[in-house]
Amino acid sequence: MIDTQAMCEEFCELVRVDSPSLQEAEIIRLLRAKLTEMGIGSQIDDAGAQLGGEAGNLIAHVPGVEGAPTVLVNAHVDTVQPGCGISPQVDGTCIRTDGTTVLGGDDKAGCTIILALLRHLLDEDIAHPPLEIVFTVAEEIGLCGAYALDHDRLDSEMGYVLDGGRTMGTITNSAPSAYRMSWNIHGRAAHAGVCPENGISAIRIAAEAIAEMPLGRLDEITTANIGIVEAGKAANVVPPLAYVRGETRSHDAEKLEKQKDTMVNAFEEAARRHGGEVEADVRLNYRSFEIDRDEPVLDYAWRACEKLGFDPKIERGGGGSDANVFNEHGIPSVILATGPAEVHTVDEWLDAERMAESARWLTATLGIIAAEAE
Repeated sequence: MIDTQAMCEEFCELVRVDSPSLQEAEIIRLLRAKLTEMGIGSQIDDAGAQLGGEAGNLIAHVPGVEGAPTVLVNAHVDTVQPGCGISPQVDGTCIRTDGTTVLGGDDKAGCTIILALLRHLLDEDIAHPPLEIVFTVAEEIGLCGAYALDHDRLDSEMGYVLDGGRTMGTITNSAPSAYRMSWNIHGRAAHAGVCPENGISAIRIAAEAIAEMPLGRLDEITTANIGIVEAGKAANVVPPLAYVRGETRSHDAEKLEKQKDTMVNAFEEAARRHGGEVEADVRLNYRSFEIDRDEPVLDYAWRACEKLGFDPKIERGGGGSDANVFNEHGIPSVILATGPAEVHTVDEWLDAERMAESARWLTATLGIIAAEAE
């Protein structure tokens, strides 16, 4: 039985454990202990050492119906800031923040769903395919844990990533590629009141470059943003240094490259106009994917959704997730809704019944996979 109240309580237990990216040791220990209580062995890989973090990815294997394809089930354990000292406020099955932090539903709702799923399968001896459970670290800072994973050790033929939105029945079947970009802008210091003409303002270079580039939603599949600008030490000094960080995402490779070049060129041209210099660091963060409606991984989830009486819907994603990495490594994966709303904000909230529905949905999906293998 999927117990909504029990899921509510376990979710609150998980979010009370601080786990910002690269500081996930405590939550990994807790999840591993919970797997052990179910009789499920697990391993922790060396992702933490690779990334300079406290803990690696937690990986567990659960035997299933012989002949059925092995299925990857994933959620990430890290949360964005402000995400320390989370104090969940519970009203029935509705869980909210206290207004000072995020709630952590992204992605501890996914973690809670996986735990409930495993208990349900094992306690009630429900037929299911072989499972590879992967709790990843450092997802929020660039899918780093998933990239650090040794994918050659995985046997999965398809995957379900529990890291979706609020509406049950929503299957995210695609996500964009993304570039992360940063610029170090070098001007020249001068006294702003005595000889400002001798200075070169790194802030002005940055401001002109940012003003010239298209940002926000550029079209239905392409976005761009400047998220960090740091510069200056005193009001009476022409600032010699500035640091800017941004990104661009698109489902279309040509549009992505064009926007990336536009942003890079804007900084170079502004620096040239004013006699400054700019150092750019441009990195492809993750690659896009798209799963067709008739691919088995999506079709199983679609049919399970209909079986439960939900209205299945395919949705194009705007952000990256571990699904990008699994697809890149040849494991067709889709993202299933988990229930949180207003994620990454202090207004985040979650109805635990949505988590319970998601656990039932995944149970039904795995049941179809197992049945068709027998």
